Amino acid sequence: MIVKILVIEDNKGVCSMIEMFFAKEGIEGEFVNDGLEGYIRFKNGTWDALIIDWMLPGMDGVTICRKIRDEKFTVPIIMLTAKDSESDQVLGLEMGADDYVTKPFSPLTLMARIKAVTRRVQNQEHKDQDNVIKTERFKVNKITREVFVDETQVTNLTPKEFDLLSYMVEHPRQVFSREQLLERVWGYQFYGDERTVDVHIKRLRKKVETTSQPFFHTVWGVGYKFDDAVKTDEV
Repeated sequence: MIVKILVIEDNKGVCSMIEMFFAKEGIEGEFVNDGLEGYIRFKNGTWDALIIDWMLPGMDGVTICRKIRDEKFTVPIIMLTAKDSESDQVLGLEMGADDYVTKPFSPLTLMARIKAVTRRVQNQEHKDQDNVIKTERFKVNKITREVFVDETQVTNLTPKEFDLLSYMVEHPRQVFSREQLLERVWGYQFYGDERTVDVHIKRLRKKVETTSQPFFHTVWGVGYKFDDAVKTDEV
């Protein structure tokens, strides 16, 4: 996968040096020499990382960084700065920069910082993906505890209803007995009443199902299964 990085830097010599190393690393770089123009370019593109100089014409790097974070963009940002005081470095990080490199710098140092911040983001994305369950019509985020059916959020689930739905959506078309669901969702081995499961399934059906298609199917003599691909006439 080609990494695409926007560099907002008004020193053309620095840009040329970075561009040379980008070519060696197989990185696709775009270079802008004005802060305001760079901010607009950022908004109009998709980037794997940003490198922003502190002092820029049009709009300074700290302001660009703050605006990007205020607008909830999570793209990694590395600040380039000739300011080497601790207070300046802290300010850059507080405004949302992920890292900073003090001028003059070695291109190898910059490349190492780029690899570090992009690797952190990729690792986090993998973790996020592991916590998101997607089926034909459902999307469940186990971290934020959000449920979407056909892109519409379901907002009225109790904590245990969410736990049951999440577990069954994560195991589509697998049949579970009431005892298994009590053990795996409630966390105990049949110390509860089996009717607890029935009640929660009934509530989930009311809250997330439509009359045209059920999602929680009764398997007579066994228990329940989740399947959002089964049509009404197949049940």
